[in-house]
Amino acid sequence: SPLLNLNKLHICIHTRMPTDTGLINVTSAIYGRTDKRICTTGRPYSEIQNTACVLKIPIISARCNGLRQCEFKTDALGSPDPCYGTYKYYNTTYSCIEGHVSVTCEDGYSTLDCGNDVIQIINANYGRTDSTTCSHGLPGTILADTNCYASDTLSIVAAECNGKSSCTVRASYTIFKDPCFGTSKYLTVSHHCLPRPVGK
Repeated sequence: SPLLNLNKLHICIHTRMPTDTGLINVTSAIYGRTDKRICTTGRPYSEIQNTACVLKIPIISARCNGLRQCEFKTDALGSPDPCYGTYKYYNTTYSCIEGHVSVTCEDGYSTLDCGNDVIQIINANYGRTDSTTCSHGLPGTILADTNCYASDTLSIVAAECNGKSSCTVRASYTIFKDPCFGTSKYLTVSHHCLPRPVGK
């Protein structure tokens, strides 16, 4: 798996896979310093000698898993300083997994369908993480907040869909808590299709 600095765009593409597969699966996300060679330009030795500086950042997994690409500003993570005086960086290790992504604009419906198999939800978010998705004809003022995540989305969608061959999801504040009042939102759901358990 590649090791990437979080300030860069994370893209998951497999050229041999269909265009709707190849999703991010974060295996490690840390803030700190574990290597004396990374991000050292212009830094004194005293700021790079501590390589036992590690803070796990689970929010990166929560926000990026199941997406084809994931990008957000590191200053929005609110990470505490795990080692004062050490120059730190974000490192994210991830793999690409097979799956499908559904995007439903606000007040719309989408059906997830696995045919003879069953649905396993990877991740879900009701909110807004960019200014272009579901934006046609809308004023920029209601598209500006791109750090908008409803924390209960995954559990609600998983409870509704996991283990079923198909399910219909709705993008609405009446189902999910409104994480950013005044912003036009959409529902993103990523899922696997798993073989149906024997006897069911």
